[in-house]
Amino acid sequence: MNYAFQIGSAGVISAMYRQDVASNNLANVQTVGFKPDEAFTIPRRAAREEDNLYSLPSNQLLERLGAGVLLAPNGTSFRQGTVSQSKNPFDLAIQGDGFLTVSVSGSTAGDNIRLTRDGRLTLDKQGRLVGASTGHPVLDDGGRQITLRRDQAVEIDADGTIRQGNSPVAKLGFIDVPDRTVLRKAGENLYTAPPSAISSKAQPSGSIVQYAVEESAVDPIRAMMSVQSAANQVGTTVRVMQIADEMMSRAISTLGRVSV
Repeated sequence: MNYAFQIGSAGVISAMYRQDVASNNLANVQTVGFKPDEAFTIPRRAAREEDNLYSLPSNQLLERLGAGVLLAPNGTSFRQGTVSQSKNPFDLAIQGDGFLTVSVSGSTAGDNIRLTRDGRLTLDKQGRLVGASTGHPVLDDGGRQITLRRDQAVEIDADGTIRQGNSPVAKLGFIDVPDRTVLRKAGENLYTAPPSAISSKAQPSGSIVQYAVEESAVDPIRAMMSVQSAANQVGTTVRVMQIADEMMSRAISTLGRVSV
């Protein structure tokens, strides 16, 4: 394959992927507690270096041109979203660092525990505290499901202590994961983390705010610009590939012509 096509195709693929990531961020601009993703690329080394074949001859000029780019794992920006007030006592915003813990299958096994910043909660038919958008049970600081009385008002302190009738009845599983790189998005605005990170129960530096929700941390202007920038890069790279193809065709028709 033409070397320009190899570099160009890598650029097109990475730019299209960046466009997909930015478009997903833009689609979640109103998703409570959503944290935007960031697509990263790394420069690809020349084939001789990549395959550790230094004994083979190579064109140093082509190596200096580089070998395009490769996609790197996505990163997630955990910057704070805007905290907006509400009138629902089961709406909780996290101000600063920290996550609520939920169970995705009704079990409290470590591999079924997920983390979330979406603090919109409610009570199900059994009086269990669950996520309003997912129905997943919210866990306390001991990894147990929380059941509350419907006939009493609910007060929730900054550290997650739940009070009914002026008496503490439970404490939310409010934890932090200092190394955010171990977190993976699992859909439904949830994150997975290694059991060791969850069991460590690092004390969060943030606090819980009742009667409030944390809005999406996506900057819509920045997201739209990222979508447009990636689209422009696709068009520019494709045009470079077309020019390379035209030059190759011209070289073949001119230099490859047989003189009689």
